[in-house]
Amino acid sequence: MNWPRPLDPLRSFKAKTGLLVVASLFLASLTFWITAQWQFRFALLAALLAALAVTQVLAHGMTSPLREMTAAARAMATGDYSRRVRSTSRDEIGQLATAFNQMAEDLEADDRYRRELIGNVSHELRTPIAALQAVLENVVDGVETPDQQTMRSALAQTERLGSLVADLLDLSRLEGGAVPLQRTTFEIEPFLDEVIRQAAGPSGPLPARVEVTPTGLRAVADTARLHQVIANLLDNAARHGSPDAPVRVRVRVDQDSGHLILDVHDDGPGIPVADRSRVFERFTRGGAQDGGTGLGLAIARWAVELHSGRIEVLDTGPGCCIRVSIPQT
Repeated sequence: MNWPRPLDPLRSFKAKTGLLVVASLFLASLTFWITAQWQFRFALLAALLAALAVTQVLAHGMTSPLREMTAAARAMATGDYSRRVRSTSRDEIGQLATAFNQMAEDLEADDRYRRELIGNVSHELRTPIAALQAVLENVVDGVETPDQQTMRSALAQTERLGSLVADLLDLSRLEGGAVPLQRTTFEIEPFLDEVIRQAAGPSGPLPARVEVTPTGLRAVADTARLHQVIANLLDNAARHGSPDAPVRVRVRVDQDSGHLILDVHDDGPGIPVADRSRVFERFTRGGAQDGGTGLGLAIARWAVELHSGRIEVLDTGPGCCIRVSIPQT
């Protein structure tokens, strides 16, 4: 049952308390005066009952948010973050109720994220662990010989585990704000050449074509974080694009906004329109099952957002083009 809260429009708890005292005294005095004309012996009792009644009605509306917050806090202690406080008052108690509801929403979101993360990590770890266990069991049982091909398969699964753990650690540091930005001014073309050189895999150098406009363009950013962004985008493009076609990297400065614009374009199948809004979420692969960890683009998004920038998938088919925009001031 929702009791009436006639004092909610008032913005001060002290004003409510004062009005409560005035109302109870006035009603007690009026009741005493009326009752004394008929039954003087019961006048004081009637006045006390009237004061108690008006106090109960008015004070209940003043303190009910506190009782609701107490009940909600006890529910949170048991893991239930769905409780909310009725927040219609404009005074300090109402502001506290609003802040409490916001805290409850944040805790509910954090708990949901924790549960999803545990489930996703468990799912992602299960596949390489199961594959590695199968290889080792076959070697131990004598079904397979520990030749170069078998060991290479085991090594690939181990590398996938290591990559997943490293991505999880990077994402955890980025989300926790434990990675402060150290902006420096640097020339973009040699920087990109070094990122591409380090992105080379066992099969050889990563085929890439870099276009920087104008020549000698300089950028202002955290080189370690920007390296992380570009490396993840290059890895994503190399895995989805044709092995013979180079990844195209174009960099320029937008004349209107002054932002550094970096486009990474591959000639792969592209990202479906339905997946573009969530492709930067954790463990989302845009519909592809290519053995990636599903964290690379999430890490890229967080690193770009640390720069107060923006990352998005452009509708420029064929292929896929991901654009990074970073302010330079």
